[in-house]
Amino acid sequence: MHLKKPRVVGFIDLGTNSVRLLVVRLNTNGSYTLLTQQKEVIRLGEGEYPANRLTITAIERAISVITKLIELAKSRGVEEFVAVATSAAREAENGEELCLHIEDLTGIRIHIISGTEEARLIWLGVSSGIDIRDEKALFIDIGGGSTEIIVGDQHEPSILRSLKLGAIRTTGTLINPEKDGKISPDTLKQVRRHIEHEIVHIAKQIRVLSVTRAFGSSGTILALETIASSYKPFQSTHVSGFLGTDELEAIISYLSGLPLEARKNVQGLNPERADIIVAGALILHEILKATKVSGIFVSNRSLRDGLLVDYISRIPEFPHAEQVSIRERSVRHLGKLCHIDEKHAAHIVKLSLQLYHSAIRSKLFKYQEESEELLTHAAYLHDVGQFISFSNHHQHSFYLITEVPLLGFNQYEVLMIGLVARYHRKKLPRSRDVPFQELGRTERRTVRILSLLLRMAENLDRSHNCRIEKAEFSRDKESIVLSISCISDCSLEFWAIESEKDTFFRTFRLPLHIEYIPLDHK
Repeated sequence: MHLKKPRVVGFIDLGTNSVRLLVVRLNTNGSYTLLTQQKEVIRLGEGEYPANRLTITAIERAISVITKLIELAKSRGVEEFVAVATSAAREAENGEELCLHIEDLTGIRIHIISGTEEARLIWLGVSSGIDIRDEKALFIDIGGGSTEIIVGDQHEPSILRSLKLGAIRTTGTLINPEKDGKISPDTLKQVRRHIEHEIVHIAKQIRVLSVTRAFGSSGTILALETIASSYKPFQSTHVSGFLGTDELEAIISYLSGLPLEARKNVQGLNPERADIIVAGALILHEILKATKVSGIFVSNRSLRDGLLVDYISRIPEFPHAEQVSIRERSVRHLGKLCHIDEKHAAHIVKLSLQLYHSAIRSKLFKYQEESEELLTHAAYLHDVGQFISFSNHHQHSFYLITEVPLLGFNQYEVLMIGLVARYHRKKLPRSRDVPFQELGRTERRTVRILSLLLRMAENLDRSHNCRIEKAEFSRDKESIVLSISCISDCSLEFWAIESEKDTFFRTFRLPLHIEYIPLDHK
């Protein structure tokens, strides 16, 4: 599949508890633009499980919402839909009837997918937003009708399971709350025993795989982490974005002891989820205990994101079609989104790394594990600010790098990449600059050195014609020699690099001599 012109695609996930819509425009340069994303609670699986049929009320709710979402998507120019239905439609005797009815009304076909495919798409959606490389991790998604458990690394899943355990299903079949909505300790024990029985085999498989971290998606897990963040006993100890098993146990006790009306007012909990949150929390707690994982990192990515990644990974123009890390893919996507000169960007990366490695060999500074990667990404993205305007584009580059989500990086790394790109031209870093002044002494020194190397690389391709083949430092007693190999007339580059001699001396306290080596290209 090749993309000859921009295409707007809508992705729909018809789940047991909610329906989600994602609309993106795919650009011919291998980038995509998010146009809108929507989520509506429909409780499609409510009342389904005793008779294994979707109720008329639930079907009417689903049709009403999904037809409106499709209408909204079409108004945003969607030419193609990728729509799937999961647990509730998969298991109900009349699930296929619902999909056909929606197709009659809207012309959009919704495909019911298997539990294994649901698990694969969830892994694809979540893993494409984090950087775990070859690390083996556990992924958990608690839906209304099923729970997906996956073990995998960045590149492929090794275990894909879909269990008939969900927040709505478990609430409807196993929980008989008291009149005011409280859930008794005896009921909690019975539910825990049921969950333990359902997960015993998969937990045994996972325990032998040396899983290092767990990642959780779905509204249930996001809601539980949000509750923990505002729950008073944890206010001083809670780590944002992480939910510990001890926190989860305390929250289960807290929520189950509240009347339903009081539970609806719990900070961080959507009132529409108040009746099923305890069941979801019990499922998560039992899985974490059985797999001996101390807690779970939360992710706001989901099956819907997996549908998008799965789609664009089949288009050769997109970096998702290549086996690259999530960090590199994310950086290249931002570059494409901002229409950078990719050939120039790749050449600046090459020259920057030549300067970086030869500077270490010349003992100008010591090797730091992360600095090479920071310089690589800053060099590739240094010109993204031209998307806003050429004037002061170095400042616009900082803004875009730090404001557009770069998947797989933490906030500190994003800030460092942004600052190195920010100082690739015009003024050098100054102690009064915000946020440069907020960095520690070592980090400020790193920004000064890496941004200088990037400035020099940029000057060595001033014409954007890739005329400089090689640029490397060497030490000559008490001075540094920069040897530049060029393939044609490089007078513009020579003039530009001479202007950095003073900055070089101020940074390293060593004079810089430059020698030019013409290459014979017959």
